[in-house]
Amino acid sequence: MDASSSSLPRVELEPASGAMRLIVLGATGSIGKSTLDLVMRNPERFKVTALVANNNADELARLARQVNAEAAVLASETHGKALAEALSGSGVAVSSGTQAVLDAVERPADMVVAGIVGAAGLMPTLAAIKPGRAIALANKECLVSAGDLFMETIRQTGATLLPVDSEHNAIFQVFEPENRREVEKIILTASGGPFRTTRLEDMAAITPEQALRHPNWEMGQRITIDSATLMNKGFEVIEAFHLFPVEFDQLGVLVHPQSVIHGLVQYTDGSLLAQMGSPDMRTPIAHCLAWPKRMSVPLRRLDLAEIGSLTFEKPDPVRFPALGLALSALRRGGGATCVLNAADEVAVSAFLDGRLRFPDIPAAVEATMDRLESAGRLNRPDSAEAVMALDGEARVICADWVSGRSGRQNQG
Repeated sequence: MDASSSSLPRVELEPASGAMRLIVLGATGSIGKSTLDLVMRNPERFKVTALVANNNADELARLARQVNAEAAVLASETHGKALAEALSGSGVAVSSGTQAVLDAVERPADMVVAGIVGAAGLMPTLAAIKPGRAIALANKECLVSAGDLFMETIRQTGATLLPVDSEHNAIFQVFEPENRREVEKIILTASGGPFRTTRLEDMAAITPEQALRHPNWEMGQRITIDSATLMNKGFEVIEAFHLFPVEFDQLGVLVHPQSVIHGLVQYTDGSLLAQMGSPDMRTPIAHCLAWPKRMSVPLRRLDLAEIGSLTFEKPDPVRFPALGLALSALRRGGGATCVLNAADEVAVSAFLDGRLRFPDIPAAVEATMDRLESAGRLNRPDSAEAVMALDGEARVICADWVSGRSGRQNQG
């Protein structure tokens, strides 16, 4: 992979009308709800042309009515009837199914907030990339599973890509495009999660309930578990490689338990620029919605005197092997990061279901990657269909490994 393939926005967004037209993918998730909270606080600034969700008909209907959306779409055809009933008489256009989601992103829009969780978000987000549009990207899989393909699509269309993840948005805020050759290092911060100081011998007994109690952030289940293993930080390094024009060795991770500093950029003159803020996703979302300007966000301001001190430490590679796995996948290139993501999603689901122990999550991912590498299956996917095929193959292999491990644990 070549860092020169990275892309940073250079043009100012110019909505076709006074209000910015928005499509929100993953409307009922944490990113979607935070986005719509800002929309409802600024109704004169935004017009929602479509809301897309997976299967939560009642919640999608409620949100569609609140923001006066033109259309509401569910990926699940099974729940389509419930959505139609919930929005009967509202004037909101209703549809469901995979094709309906792809049709939704064809609606007029100045910006698409891509907040669908998992590999399911790849195809709709790729389809949403259009000339003149901005993509506010919160879906990790677009860059982790298909980074080269996704960034090439962005460049070919001339679309504007804005990072929503707090760490990448922080780096975006302090990265100076005109001085990109003077950037020495990009540093992503990690809270360390709930098990930063847990003894190694106690890790096997960690329960899903414990792992879902993140000390600083309120997020969806998968990303919360990934934050607990530090796999999420590995994903973010992969994303940063595609988003910013740096080489692998210019990317670093620093554990910062307070989650006050979200990202840093080191320059050749010795300057270390950092973006700081409360751990609330509305800040990076608002930065994307208003870019290149700013908008008001009603959240508690940082009080550094009250915080008192900020601490930093290196990540522990023994306690958190998932981070090393992710960095290794990025170095391997090809389809390795696609396999990494797919296997992790299967392993995390198995852990949440009680079929896998916490330390077995990275073990399952590593076993899946090794098997596909031995089979010569880690070549770079050259299309979205090839990405999804490799993703599916990795899921089957990982599920088999999980079944075998679960069987051995039950016997023991």
